[in-house]
Amino acid sequence: MYGVERAVQTVYMTRSDATDRLLDRFRTELRDLAPAAVWAHGSLGGGDYREGISDLDLIVVLEGPIGVSTLWRVARLHARLRAEPLVAKLHCSYLTHDTVDGAERRHLTWAHQQLFKRTVTPVTRRELHTFGLVLEGEPPGSLLPPVTDGELAEFVVRDQRDFWRRQVDRTDNWTQDVWVDLGLVTYARATATLKDGRLITKREALDLLPGLGAPAELVADVRRRRYEEPGAPAQEWTAPVQEWTARRADLTRGYLGPAIDRLVAAYE
Repeated sequence: MYGVERAVQTVYMTRSDATDRLLDRFRTELRDLAPAAVWAHGSLGGGDYREGISDLDLIVVLEGPIGVSTLWRVARLHARLRAEPLVAKLHCSYLTHDTVDGAERRHLTWAHQQLFKRTVTPVTRRELHTFGLVLEGEPPGSLLPPVTDGELAEFVVRDQRDFWRRQVDRTDNWTQDVWVDLGLVTYARATATLKDGRLITKREALDLLPGLGAPAELVADVRRRRYEEPGAPAQEWTAPVQEWTARRADLTRGYLGPAIDRLVAAYE
């Protein structure tokens, strides 16, 4: 979700030939579709990309409507990339000139190794305007309608209330690294955006969380897996990994539930 100004890009990014090779191969495969623009957002656009950990979040804008023929060609395109080492991290939504407006529209998307439809949210749209990385064609400001501060704030509150707060009550989610990481980081980012309109990186979110009352061992666990030692439990917890996973789930749910409730109540 969120990001920062371009000034931090050279500080925190870890990107090797594997990332560049996949992006170059993707753009080459796209040529038959004659895209008007190819953009990167998320960690790659915002400067906090960690190769092998971060997703490669892309947007492609096509000239014409997406019919059955185009859908088939997009599926074939991604199938041809399957031998690339980082291909599982590549996520891309396909827009057209006629469908770029409206954050409620659902667009053809390749993610998690399959095609489906999903929205391009106000957060993603603001990211693209703020620090979108142009890989090809027109810049986001030329094609994508702007997102107002009110639209952004409304989405962030709704996302915390209607999605994340409900997920907190689903206990099975929180034994998984991805839910712990995204739940904590998204909450911190939402707090920053609602307070002063900022879009912040995952690293900034982790720096912010202790001041928001998050348990130090949770923050250390996420930071260590993203930036230091993937897979290692927090040093503060020396019991077997299975016990730490269960304790971490309880800590995360116990923190996020009340924290989200307070945040939503303050801005509704």
